[in-house]
Amino acid sequence: MESYDFLLTLAIILLSTKVFGLITERVHLPQVVGAILAGVILGPSFLGILEQSDFLVKTSEIGVIMLMFIAGLDTDLKEIKKTGPAACLIATLGVFVPILMCGGIYWLFFADTYNFTTVIRAVFVGVVFAATSVSITVETLNEMGKLKTRVGTTLLSAAIIDDIIGIVVLSIVSGLGGAEAVSPLRVIAQILLFFVFTVVVGFGAYYLFKLVSKKHGRSRRIAIWALAFCFIMSFCAERFFGVADITGAFFAGVILCNLSKSRQFVAKKMTVASYMVFTPIFFAGIGIKTNLRSVTGQIIIFAAVLLIGAVISKIIGCGLAARISGMSRRESLSVGVGMVARGEVALMVAQKGIDAGCIAPEIFPAIVFVVILAALLTPGLLKLTFINHDKHELDIASKEITD
Repeated sequence: MESYDFLLTLAIILLSTKVFGLITERVHLPQVVGAILAGVILGPSFLGILEQSDFLVKTSEIGVIMLMFIAGLDTDLKEIKKTGPAACLIATLGVFVPILMCGGIYWLFFADTYNFTTVIRAVFVGVVFAATSVSITVETLNEMGKLKTRVGTTLLSAAIIDDIIGIVVLSIVSGLGGAEAVSPLRVIAQILLFFVFTVVVGFGAYYLFKLVSKKHGRSRRIAIWALAFCFIMSFCAERFFGVADITGAFFAGVILCNLSKSRQFVAKKMTVASYMVFTPIFFAGIGIKTNLRSVTGQIIIFAAVLLIGAVISKIIGCGLAARISGMSRRESLSVGVGMVARGEVALMVAQKGIDAGCIAPEIFPAIVFVVILAALLTPGLLKLTFINHDKHELDIASKEITD
């Protein structure tokens, strides 16, 4: 007899993630934190009401694909062009310094053997902390009225480029980690072919959607076609090129992000569909996988050191790049701090790491803990840097008036 337990599971997840999300929002924390907490409390760590199933795994995968598609749609290529080389340098160092530092921390704690697999696992942990959560930083800057400043626009562009570089690096590392029998050169060749495929298909799809959007710019059919295109790109990435499906979804969004007449409409429809069902299941699934019963003293120490590395690596990497680009010390510090926040992309990469066997389940709780704390620390640290910056500017102005 067919079981309908999945319907009850779905109802529990949707209700619990919403309730916990509202609670965390009340104490000025992102609703994502509440959704993850719902999974932790209702999962194996505490009550044991929810557990992993094939239904949750596949629904969660759809959720992460849709999230990355929305992230691609929200990419502002015009904003990237404005800030140019400075944002590119900040993003580049903001990716590779965390990979080296956070990957190095994993290596110090868990590298009992020196082989290719251990190196890939260390790099994968670093890649998790390479991505920046632009939404948290933008919300904080907007609240302070600093979003349109030099620091604000640079941060916004750098965070977008940061995600793009991070996705490319993820594709390479996951390809190497997921196919031990395949040579690195073959993996890199497959990834290069994927990007050639993306460019060729991208031009055709862009002009096709542009033509369709002139007639049906705000019709539901264009949203459906866009979602189908997203799924096709995700399938092709995994099936034919060995690249993570979320990479295909992200670049599907980037291809369509310049559709001025229908981009916002498609993004709105995708956001509603995603956040109604699929996204809550994804974040609850993160919580369910975060089994706190397996946490040891070593994992707690690892998490504490990893948090320090996650914060410092962004401040050093992005701050140094901002300084090289001609920003003042205080502006550079603000840029570095603004890039500290991690969020959905980091959790998606961590999820991919678990699926590919590149992240051990035992350290997964530590990674989730660090991602959440980094996101929570950023608004306070960012406000502090701007308060000090404004105070410094006021002191200079007062001194000039006195003189």
